[in-house]
Amino acid sequence: MKATIITTFIVSLFLLSCNSKIKDNGGEENHEEHAPEGVVILNQKQRQALGLQLGGFQMRNLTTVIKVNGQLAVPPANSADVTAIIGGNVKDIKVFFGDRVRKGQVLAVLEHPDYVALQEDFAAIANKLQFLEKEYERQKKLFENNVGSGRDFQRVKSEYNTAKARYQGLKSRLQLLHLDPEKVKQGKISNTINIVSPINGYVTDMNIKLGTYVDARDKLFEIADNNAIHADFMVYEKDVYLVKKGQKVHFTVSNMPGKEFTAVVFAIGKEFEQNTRSVHIHAKILGDKKGLIPGMYISGHLHTDEKYTRTLPNDAIVTEGTKSYIFVRDDQVLEEMEKESDKQSEKGENTGEQNRNDLMAFRMLEVIPGRKDGGYTEIQFPDSLPANTQIVLNTAYYLLADMKKEETGDHD
Repeated sequence: MKATIITTFIVSLFLLSCNSKIKDNGGEENHEEHAPEGVVILNQKQRQALGLQLGGFQMRNLTTVIKVNGQLAVPPANSADVTAIIGGNVKDIKVFFGDRVRKGQVLAVLEHPDYVALQEDFAAIANKLQFLEKEYERQKKLFENNVGSGRDFQRVKSEYNTAKARYQGLKSRLQLLHLDPEKVKQGKISNTINIVSPINGYVTDMNIKLGTYVDARDKLFEIADNNAIHADFMVYEKDVYLVKKGQKVHFTVSNMPGKEFTAVVFAIGKEFEQNTRSVHIHAKILGDKKGLIPGMYISGHLHTDEKYTRTLPNDAIVTEGTKSYIFVRDDQVLEEMEKESDKQSEKGENTGEQNRNDLMAFRMLEVIPGRKDGGYTEIQFPDSLPANTQIVLNTAYYLLADMKKEETGDHD
């Protein structure tokens, strides 16, 4: 780790070594110009080489926090295991891992002789029911007019009701298999059935191969609606009493370094995990959920109150001795240097024409650091700053090193 820091430091010093030499458009060094005390001047190439970032303060809760870990999950109502209602052989597979599917979209096609037999039974009972319905109506009129016997009427009524129940049962089975009963009654028999998605979402798991036989208990596909993804955290027993609905959690995902997400607690578990003595809490993710996938490991901080304070990233702060500093953009320094250069030009002194358009000046400013959490530090100032002040967020250490090099006159 120390070797990495030293190497980075040396590289950065090399990148900044030309800080005091400002070149004209032709690329030749015309004049060596030193920045005022406590100020670092960088051109565009130097800023790009450092990856320098500018920004303002962030209001964050650094008062009472609970460290939490967990994973991303989808509610049960937004995920589905897809099975076959009746077993069959896989004839065709229409989707692949990660495909987005719509509710009712065909995922696979199965074939089996049992499908044909089921449709034949339905067609037969449908024809029989038509006959029994007419016979039932005839016997009913005879019985009501005291012409027919009650025994014949009861027998026909029983046969009619039995056939009607069987007809409805077979019709429901066909509908579950996504077969059209009306087409079957017309003699249009199919030896295949479609397996369709019950929800909108993405294919997250597949257990199916062409030609294999699957039965009703086999899970063929798993579909998850990632739009409903939420954060499932674990909170240890000692911290559960601090957790309430509506509290915010700032968390990160392991494969998205540097990006932070915010979630709000909407449900708290009512029983402990026996092994870890922890409780599940569920939080709704705010903002963009792009790139988030169920099962991803997450870690974060749950804020138990709403006392926000002014903060900066740790890399924006540098310590020298017992004092801490940040660097803020100061365009006034460049304006004063430009005025001084104009005065020298009027006197006929050779100052060299400097290309100042791509320069930025950064002034070191003392701050009072406070509490730290999650890569951020609370900041207080002896003096007030304008609200629109631009602050260097990530390279304060290197700017201080270059400034010290300038003060000691260590130039290449």
